[in-house]
Amino acid sequence: MNTARATMRLDKWLWFARFFKTRSLASRMVEDGAIRLNANRVSKPATSVGVGDVLTFAQGRAVRVVRIVALPTGRGPSSEAQQAYADLSEVKDTVLETVSGEGQKRPDKRARRQAISLRQGVLE
Repeated sequence: MNTARATMRLDKWLWFARFFKTRSLASRMVEDGAIRLNANRVSKPATSVGVGDVLTFAQGRAVRVVRIVALPTGRGPSSEAQQAYADLSEVKDTVLETVSGEGQKRPDKRARRQAISLRQGVLE
């Protein structure tokens, strides 16, 4: 006997799981090709996702990798939304060294270049 797998629209799931503030923003990100579903780039917001699928996308400076654990029935509180996925992203323990401006004048050219190289090193 073949049972049907429960599915939901990708943009709707991203919005329910509170990864994006609005559903139209989630839809736009999918259309731009910024979301990968099971390592394949998706460009249609109506793509069906279900339990067990893995999503990869950029959020801020971090790359998020999440496995869908549940299909929420609505956009609830964040504690409820966090139960809809398992975060598979690497947790980086590195802390950026910042150029402290306490008791100093403006940073010179060398200090600015060091700060820029530190910020760019995190993204690689």
